[in-house]
Amino acid sequence: MKNYLFITLSILFITINSCQNGNSQNTKTNLSATEFQAKIKELPAAPLIDVRTPDEFSKGHLVNAKNIDWNGTGFEAALNSLAKDKPVFVYCLSGGRSAAAAAKMRELGFKEVYELEGGIMKWRAANLPETTENTSAVAISGMSMEQFKAMIKSDKLVLVDFYADWCGPCKKIKPYLEEISKEMEKKVVVYRINVDQNPNLSKELGIDALPTLQVYKKDSLVWNNIGYIEKAEIIKHLK
Repeated sequence: MKNYLFITLSILFITINSCQNGNSQNTKTNLSATEFQAKIKELPAAPLIDVRTPDEFSKGHLVNAKNIDWNGTGFEAALNSLAKDKPVFVYCLSGGRSAAAAAKMRELGFKEVYELEGGIMKWRAANLPETTENTSAVAISGMSMEQFKAMIKSDKLVLVDFYADWCGPCKKIKPYLEEISKEMEKKVVVYRINVDQNPNLSKELGIDALPTLQVYKKDSLVWNNIGYIEKAEIIKHLK
């Protein structure tokens, strides 16, 4: 009887463990840039959805991507043409909107939704290819690296804020930066760089998350912060 119970429990344990391992292998849907690219090659027929705004999309996107604006009024309706039992790829600029879109898609019954972790910013940081509506390579006007280097050449400390209009934490930080610009104008100059309008510069500087704050002193980077931070903490690094 004891042997029978032991064998039964052993089989049950192996079965559960096997199922858990299988599920862990099959449920990895939040992929790094290189994993995302490899998965696209593995599933070339799967739809690739860019959930950014049409303006963002027009400035550069993954090859063969279809634009369905997450914040647009017709997001759910636009999904009706997609098969819910087939794989789908989704991405945005840094991962926030695509995560929300993917969650909604799963709620609607999509079985296999793959997300680009960190969005197209991580894709660009990995030097992976993208395109525009009419050309095979990104050709976007914006600040060049030479212009950026000239900008940070100053006798004052230079505080640079890399942001996007849609970024919530960026919006919260903006008033602090405006206050700092006025209160510390004799010592600090503040610049805000929109990553959507300057993707090439952002890529060259390795900006792959928002907001990113940087402080330069005599052309040298002396402080770097990713994510929301209180005004008092910013000031500490400007003294």
